Amino acid sequence: MSTGPWFFCLKHHAVEDRDGCAERHRLGPYGTREEAEHALASVAERNEQLDEEDRAWEER
Repeated sequence: MSTGPWFFCLKHHAVEDRDGCAERHRLGPYGTREEAEHALASVAERNEQLDEEDRAWEER
């Protein structure tokens, strides 16, 4: 069994180890399988945070 690093494949919507799909199709690396499983949620949270920072900057 692989111990990582872990990646989230955007093509297959699945968690993979280093031997998975090509890098252009995946997010990561993540330290744990669980982190990789939540990759899309993490990206959405970061994007929202950055959008809020952009709005605050534009309001200055």
